[in-house]
Amino acid sequence: MTPADVGPLRFCRSRNLGRRCTRPLDHAGLHRHRTIMWTDASADPPRCVGSGAAASPAPRSADGYPHGRALCTECLRFIPLEEGRIAEHDTSDPEEGSDEAARRREWFNTAG
Repeated sequence: MTPADVGPLRFCRSRNLGRRCTRPLDHAGLHRHRTIMWTDASADPPRCVGSGAAASPAPRSADGYPHGRALCTECLRFIPLEEGRIAEHDTSDPEEGSDEAARRREWFNTAG
């Protein structure tokens, strides 16, 4: 089995002082980013600090992606706009599919 057969590796969503855990999704034990470790109790709240920031729609690719959404400079996800501001959102979306992650990666490689 190759990595292509499994799909992209999904990382843990926990953050501490903005640092993202670099362990796989659903790992056991402490969260870790380089030599810094933390527990769930000391993790940052899930709400992204980029929520409510003034923004404009990101440049579109030929097929229209990211469909009028703005790039949050904090979590690097495309988020809908509400009256010129990034809508309230969490730093990660557990429902986000691998298609969205692949499209975002492609967008960064060409437009970002």
